Amino acid sequence: MPASSEAPPLTRAPKPVPKPGILDIHAYTPGKATVDGVADPVKLSSNENILGSSPLARAAFVAAVDSLHMYPDGQASALRAAVAAHFSLEPERLVFGDGSDELLHLLNQVFIEPGDNIVMGQYGFSAYSIGARACQGEVRHAAEPNYKMSGEEILAQVDDRTRLVFITQPANPTGTFLTRDELEALHAGLRSDVVLVLDGAYAEFATDPRFDVGMDLARGHDNVVVTRTFSKLHGLAALRIGWAYCPEPIADAVDRIRAPFNTSIAAQQAAVAALADVEFQERSREHVATWRPWLTQQLGGLGLEVVPSQANFVLVEFPTTPGRTSTEAEAFLASRGLIVRGVSSYGLPAHLRITIGLEEHNRAVVDALSDFLKA
Repeated sequence: MPASSEAPPLTRAPKPVPKPGILDIHAYTPGKATVDGVADPVKLSSNENILGSSPLARAAFVAAVDSLHMYPDGQASALRAAVAAHFSLEPERLVFGDGSDELLHLLNQVFIEPGDNIVMGQYGFSAYSIGARACQGEVRHAAEPNYKMSGEEILAQVDDRTRLVFITQPANPTGTFLTRDELEALHAGLRSDVVLVLDGAYAEFATDPRFDVGMDLARGHDNVVVTRTFSKLHGLAALRIGWAYCPEPIADAVDRIRAPFNTSIAAQQAAVAALADVEFQERSREHVATWRPWLTQQLGGLGLEVVPSQANFVLVEFPTTPGRTSTEAEAFLASRGLIVRGVSSYGLPAHLRITIGLEEHNRAVVDALSDFLKA
């Protein structure tokens, strides 16, 4: 008899099973917010704006209570116009998201098929890799010599299946950055079908004249996207509102798959108000510009290595000597009511990331670490 042409029956699991790769993903671990036995600790673990948020934004948030029964504007029209005017951008090239994190995930969904890969720094933000692996993509890590991304190392990881390259500008958790010339050289070395994604979550805090978040690069090329957020400078982390400046075809593709009402009325209205409060923005920048070098100098004076930062935090390296390690330092600071971020999950087990706090917080951190090292 001739062999049957029917396909063999599928073998089904006895219960729902996630697709391959999902259970291999390490879920994102946020910075700690509480300390056992401490009623009101100082949280310096999540790079939040220590000055809070704009009074105008808070007022707009409160006013949004009258709109709780309504769906938000899916196109974020008022916010789109405000961002376009504030940054001199083309409104049709903007996409808004539930924080810039959502936009990073959406870019992976748009471009990554099983077997494709992304390239990111060895200390890069884990949201990039989570999004790629959720699409059954591969993640390639480029070495970061001296805690800084290198165009040469990135290009060495790019192959025929690379679709996205993620750069945090300036980087988290290191605070370092690629100069304008380095960004342009990196872009020039990429194929035209590889999308260079520049995550500018901390861009407003950069003061180095060589820094460039990449808006002009994005404006002039079909394969550059810049993402930004209202969580850091504007202090709207709780509202989850971010945006991306994209080539129009990429903006169109992302818009096709994002949730129809992914940003709330309260978030949109607070973000519009925050953009208008230039005084609060300048005060937030000046605070970081004042205390970042102070904290760097003081911690360096204690014999600790501090990575030069252009963000609103510093990355500090501790000895591996028992009694002086980063894990023990983190616990000691917590006992003083100061919560900082251990970054072993980023591949930096000897380091702590410390958000720039108020003057009294920064001085308390230095005093506590002085006592810790003496002990």
